[in-house]
Amino acid sequence: MAERYLSIPEAAERLGTTERFPRRLIEERRIEFKKFGTHVRIAESVLDAYIESCTVSPIRRASNRRAA
Repeated sequence: MAERYLSIPEAAERLGTTERFPRRLIEERRIEFKKFGTHVRIAESVLDAYIESCTVSPIRRASNRRAA
């Protein structure tokens, strides 16, 4: 199956943010992207990997401890 490339607005929608956030990720080189002429695209698999790398697992607390 061919790789799907997302535009900045599509990537922002997928992340639930404004377009400014994926543009900043690109400018800071924190995410891999492709440039087709003047068009900047992010591979769907790259965006999925970025989301996975930012996922934080919850901390399991002992059931006998009370919150402060």
